[in-house]
Amino acid sequence: MTTQDEKFMSRTIELSRKGMEENDGGPFGAVIVRDGQIIAEGNNKVTSANDPTMHAEVVAIRKACKDLDTFDLSGCTLYTSCEPCPMCLGAIYWAHLDSVYYANTKEDAAYIGFDDAFIYEELDLDMDNRKLPMQQISREQAIEVFKKWGEKEDKIKY
Repeated sequence: MTTQDEKFMSRTIELSRKGMEENDGGPFGAVIVRDGQIIAEGNNKVTSANDPTMHAEVVAIRKACKDLDTFDLSGCTLYTSCEPCPMCLGAIYWAHLDSVYYANTKEDAAYIGFDDAFIYEELDLDMDNRKLPMQQISREQAIEVFKKWGEKEDKIKY
């Protein structure tokens, strides 16, 4: 870790503290960096926005994508005050971020009441054994749209 990495991580921790103190949401912050510059910041806004997807990492990803006018954040690094949860990890992969630095661990988060271990456990189960009931319906109709996508010549792949 470099001095610059420590500077970016300090900023995420500052965002996590500020958001917590202002009752935006949980104590989480994130910044996205490209070419040594912060291009987006975020703190958890779950309770203030009434949106369970407004984790710090997702907030920062949304801002970076909007500001850069792209859905592909290749060439960028995420700094986050805590090891990403399963949702944020999925968003990080979909955004194509190059790397992630984190401060607190998921065990640290669980200790203060943010335990996402059950989600990891659910993902390892067959759908029939999960706590959330899921049932496939209308595949015949929906698969037609997928077929059209497969044939679409002007699609933008992601």
